[in-house]
Formats: sequence, C-alpha cells, structure tokens
Amino acid sequence: MDFKLSKEQQDIKLAAREFAEGEFPPVAKECDQKEALDMALLEKARELGFVGSYIPEKYGGFGLGFFEKALIVEEFWRIDPGLSQAVISTTFGAEIIIDHASEEQKKKYLTPLVEAKAIMGTAITEPDAGSDVTSAQTTAVRDGDEYVINGSKMFISNATLADYIMVFCKTHPEAPRQRQYSLIMVETDRAGYQANKLKDKLGIRAADCAEVVFKDVRVPTTNLIGREQEGFGQILGLFNRERITVCAQGVGLAQGALEQAIRHIKEREQFGKKIASFQAIRFKVAEMATLIEAGRSLYYRAAWTIDSGQEDHGLIAMAKWYCAQNAVTVAQEALQMHGGYGFFNEYDIARFYRDCKVLEIYEGTKEVEKVIISNNLLGKAK
Repeated sequence: MDFKLSKEQQDIKLAAREFAEGEFPPVAKECDQKEALDMALLEKARELGFVGSYIPEKYGGFGLGFFEKALIVEEFWRIDPGLSQAVISTTFGAEIIIDHASEEQKKKYLTPLVEAKAIMGTAITEPDAGSDVTSAQTTAVRDGDEYVINGSKMFISNATLADYIMVFCKTHPEAPRQRQYSLIMVETDRAGYQANKLKDKLGIRAADCAEVVFKDVRVPTTNLIGREQEGFGQILGLFNRERITVCAQGVGLAQGALEQAIRHIKEREQFGKKIASFQAIRFKVAEMATLIEAGRSLYYRAAWTIDSGQEDHGLIAMAKWYCAQNAVTVAQEALQMHGGYGFFNEYDIARFYRDCKVLEIYEGTKEVEKVIISNNLLGKAK
C-alpha cells in the first residue's frame, strides 16, 4: 500500500497552493466585506484549469478525478475559504451532467464552464425542504414540448451570477416520494426567473447565495437532464461527490487555522516567554495536527472509492462528518490561541472561525451523516 501522491498529484497540489497564496490574500478581506467574488480572480483560476478540473477533456476540462479536485480545494481553503468556495462552486452540479446528460447537453453546458465565462448552479433546497429533499414542492408541469416551472428555492449558490441553474422539480406528484422528481436545466434569462441575493451570511461571504423564485418559467423538454423521475437518485450521487469536496474544505481550513496559530504563538510573549513554550499550548497544537492528519487520511480513502468505482456511502459520510467537526474544533482552538486579537476581523483567524460552521450544515448536516453511518451499520430504524 503506497500512501504517496503521484508526481502529477504533487504538481497539482503545489500549483493550487501557489495560486492561492499569490492571488487570494490581496482581495480576501475586501471580498468578505463586500460579499462578492472578484471576477478577475475567477477568470485566472479558470485559465489555469482549477475550475471544473474534473470535466472530461473532450469538453474542455482536464479530466481529473475527484481526488485531484479535492487536493485543489484543500489548498484553496487553506488560504481563504470564502474565495475558494466562490471559485470552485461555479461548476456546482456539473457532475450530474457528466453522468446523466445527453451528448448534446454535455457540449452545451460543460464546455462553457471551462472555455468561456459561464457559471452554473443547482437548486435543491427550499424554505421548507432542507435535509428532507423529498419535501420539495417546486413543480414542473408538461405543456406540449415545454415544462412550466413554479415554486421557490432557498440558499442557492451562484443564483444571481449563473447562466443556467439545474432545478430539482416535482414532475410526478402521484408517484412514490423518491420517484416524483426530475432535474431540469433553466437558463436564468428566461421570463419568470428571479434571484434575490441573501446578505449577511456568517461565513464564506464571498460566495453568492440567493433565494430563487420560479413563476411560470417555461423551458423546452429537451432541458430535462437524464430521465424523468430519476432526480432523487441523481441528487444523491451529487451529494456523495460534494461531501468529498466538503472534507477537503474542512481539512484545508483546519490546516490554515493551525498554521496561523503556530505563527502567532511563536511571536506572542506572555509571562516573559513565547506562549509556544507553554505545555498547555503545545499539547493543543499536537491534538490539532493529529485531527487534521486523521481527517486527511479518511477523506483520501473516501475519495479513492469514488474514482475507483467502489463508492462507499458510509465511509464518505464518516469522512464528511469527521472532517467538518475537526475544522470547527481546530478553528476554535486556533482563535483561542490568538486571545483577544482573534476576536477582530483584522486577523484572518476570525474569518476562518466564521467560515467553518457551514461545513457541518451544507451537503448533509452532521446529524444526517450520522444517520447514514448508523443505517449502514445497523439498518434503518423502524
């Protein structure tokens, strides 16, 4: 068993680190304050292949695995979580297009994401449908060769920026719950589409987030992704891949927070000596580093199961829960080591502390991950 990264993987990791270190710090605080992505930064990342790195080469991407994508995400989040999320999420949902769309749709929707300046999103969550996605009420009704979409979505990434949004719609209300839904692509310039930016998020503020309203939005039936009634299964597949992304986010954030803490404790003096010399602080650093390495090993293995065609839902849920929890723990301890300075946004650790909590919420709350893990071991509770 070889735990070393390949030469290509090492190069990808290094390139992502150098890009993030060079490009993120000058604009990170401003983007956080303004709650907006620096579009010039996005285009630089796109030109270098960091956006949609997993999109197959025939559609303009690099055709990398989800493990390699995770390596990029980890390095980006190590420097700034908000900017990283804003950049990487511009292809959110492309995984479904790769797996389920027609060849014509793949050319239409994938290629612009990496070769032009297109942005996409995926609209699943609703005001009353979060973890329970089969409570979604947005409908798509056939009318000749069109679907007419009505309803609303909440907390949708890129909704005010995107060129097209893939929408989780109820198309067969009479069917069993998990067979009621389909995925339909909606171009955002269609009549009846409205996105209202949500402001004052706690963290990852550079990433766009909005409420979306669909009022008699008409799209051709050719915008159906895959087949009708398969939307629920398609979304579950997306969640597994995105949970690996969240693992990398958590490990990257924790690594960045630890490095900030180490720099601070090596410089800060109290009681006549560097606080890095106090045993209580040294033990905390040891614990934080161990949590990070354990999380990294767990998500590496979970990512491998996807790229090798041996997708392990239980293991992926374990990795997502554990890496997210570790990020919260490490960020909290890192801020504590900064003392009063960490309480002010002048220090990056304050932003990291705000950014970490979302990891235990999106792409499956920590409670949902534990349900998946326990069901995997014990069977579903009756």
